[in-house]
Amino acid sequence: MLSVLIWLPILAAALIAILPASFPKHRIRLTALILSGIVLSWNIFILLKFDIVNPGMQFKEYLPWNETLGLSYQIGVDGLSILMLVLNSLLTWISIYTSSKETERPRLFYSMILLVSGGVAGAFLAENLLLFFLFYELELIPFYLLISIWGGAKRGYAGMKFLIYTAVSGALILATFLGMVWLSGSTNFAFDSVSTENLSTAKQILLLAGIVLGFGIKIPLVPFHTWLPDAYVEASAPIAILLGGVLAKLGTYGLLRFGLGMFPHAWSIIAPTLAIWGAISAIYGAVIAIAQKDIKRMVAYSSVGHMGYILLAAAASTPLALVGAVAQMFSHGIILAILFHLVGVVEAKVGTRELDKLNGLMSPIRGLPLISALLVLGGMASAGIPGLTGFIAEFIVFQGSFSAFPIPTILCVVASGLTAVYFVILLNRTCFGRLDNFAYYPKVLWSEKIPALILAAFIIFLGVQPTWLVRWSESTTTTMVAAIPSLEKTVISEVALK
Repeated sequence: MLSVLIWLPILAAALIAILPASFPKHRIRLTALILSGIVLSWNIFILLKFDIVNPGMQFKEYLPWNETLGLSYQIGVDGLSILMLVLNSLLTWISIYTSSKETERPRLFYSMILLVSGGVAGAFLAENLLLFFLFYELELIPFYLLISIWGGAKRGYAGMKFLIYTAVSGALILATFLGMVWLSGSTNFAFDSVSTENLSTAKQILLLAGIVLGFGIKIPLVPFHTWLPDAYVEASAPIAILLGGVLAKLGTYGLLRFGLGMFPHAWSIIAPTLAIWGAISAIYGAVIAIAQKDIKRMVAYSSVGHMGYILLAAAASTPLALVGAVAQMFSHGIILAILFHLVGVVEAKVGTRELDKLNGLMSPIRGLPLISALLVLGGMASAGIPGLTGFIAEFIVFQGSFSAFPIPTILCVVASGLTAVYFVILLNRTCFGRLDNFAYYPKVLWSEKIPALILAAFIIFLGVQPTWLVRWSESTTTTMVAAIPSLEKTVISEVALK
């Protein structure tokens, strides 16, 4: 059942890659859209079959692969990954739908997107460390090509920077996985065969540091974020949706699954440091976003800040905070997707992303009133306005984290307030203001509005009915928290003693 989510996109990528060169571009896009739609439909079917009471892995599949290496094809889904799978398939469909019908080299373009989708799904489903790493690395080259070939003026630089940072991230994670298996004395890489309980505290912290740094680059957290603005800004809008909405979630998922989940004792020791780190990332991302003149770069830096909230929640490790972390991961994905899509539409119609050159897009004279209204909605959701999904996720994170780390939580609340500042700046200068001319921009087609309307519906519905956002992860996150020692009982001096 779960293998369909991995192998159907990969097989679809292979099918599209071998289509004859004479095959019309619009039919290649339609083929990719239909196949990704099938994957999304199957994902929804699995979501409806998912047992929210069961905290463990469900729909398990196992096939022996290479016993010498300890590698097996072992997959499953739980409350930590089910929403991430839906997010992956939804944003893959959205990115294909929003791509231009005149995209150059469409066979390579769509096959790379589908390959990324299959690889990300495999990483979310893997129950074997080595299998996870293989799928984790599968997206590296496709994303590099998607940025370097179909990106902006500095696409080569941005793609190479992304490649280097992501390669370092993968090397750190692989080294840590090998260290976990070797030091624990396990004979294979299966999750349930690797235990760190008998390792000294010093060894646990050393291995956990590799996990935090490796996934911290992927998220990315300050100061490992420097690849993000270049990659997000130079990538086309559909690829920016995947980078921010899906790829970054591999980093936060990895922290929860392998950091908190496999090193509960060491995690409780470094949790105060992680909470401070999350607050710094949140404040930094918001402050830098305020200073931006390019609206796409502003949205990119906003992502750095919002990832800090997830790190804070993971550090707090209360049942409510972890539910909030998963909710924030999903909410951030759909909010960032609508913002990047709308910025792409504005750039395509107006010809610029510069704040100093944009004004009055809400006016009917400009021809972008609905796009501007949806941009206002996306900005409000990102700023945490009540009634929208962004508010629900952030409120749960802050409420669940305050008891453990009050000061970092307050700093993140301040960062949330700063988010409202830069989005007010963005919306005031782009959607409102005095018209400097009466230019009527090209008409926005309904095909360009539909993706934003779909995402807006999710943002509003999940804001009004938050149960549909949090119910999937409650059982799993509660079980994870039970394995974590109380922060009050953890002393840093244990590192020196052991």
